[in-house]
Amino acid sequence: MNRLEGKVVALTRPAERMQEAVEILEENGVVPLVAPTLELQISNTDSLIQLCEMAHELDWLIFTSPTGIISAFKHCQDLKNRLKPGCKIAVIGPRTAKFLGKNGLDADIVPEDYTAEGLLEIFNDIDVAGKKIGIPRTKAARDVLPEGLKDMGADVFLAEAYKSGLPKDKTRVNHLIKSIVSGEVDAVTFTSTLTVKNLFQLADETGKKEDIVKSMKEGVMVAAIGPVTAQPLEEENIPVMIPGEYTVEAMLQKLFDEMVQ
Repeated sequence: MNRLEGKVVALTRPAERMQEAVEILEENGVVPLVAPTLELQISNTDSLIQLCEMAHELDWLIFTSPTGIISAFKHCQDLKNRLKPGCKIAVIGPRTAKFLGKNGLDADIVPEDYTAEGLLEIFNDIDVAGKKIGIPRTKAARDVLPEGLKDMGADVFLAEAYKSGLPKDKTRVNHLIKSIVSGEVDAVTFTSTLTVKNLFQLADETGKKEDIVKSMKEGVMVAAIGPVTAQPLEEENIPVMIPGEYTVEAMLQKLFDEMVQ
């Protein structure tokens, strides 16, 4: 008997990043409740155009998400040929490295700890003083990585490759909020701090934040992809499951293990 059959697990990550999680849930008999609390929109900003124009000067190019790669190569289609000979590339994790490979480039660095902190730790052993480093990302990203690299003496250029914000259509998120409060959902998963904060913000706007926090404390399971994502949940004293490896697959497996106990 499959003890996961019929369980309902909410996915809050952006719609374009849902497929892997949906497939894993369905393969295990779990019903996915798709409710993106974060919306991504790639954009050709002035800073991204500038990054493309200065690609031949870069000593390092760092990608912190697949979306950053998608946007960079869409708006700078010859980026691969523009890069300075010998320019090294770092990515935040294997999924981002996979997207990089699809665009004909290999990552020189993939940290074992798939976080900005994990990536920064590797750079502790690399001399980046005076080196020019480009990072295409969203403005909403944390400043841990660029500030840490600047402290090491690097010349860091941030390019806004995409925007991340609240979903324009809040129908699915409102349904999620009701499902959490009513206990119709067995668990909620989060893959970034923004997916958490946006849910709290939208719940607060409808006067339901205290209700969903209470439900998460008293019955609805909560899983976060890593400790950074878990922080805003822990600040509300919500019990959070965190996998040993910071991947969607590992997060869902840990959740499944807890569900069948």
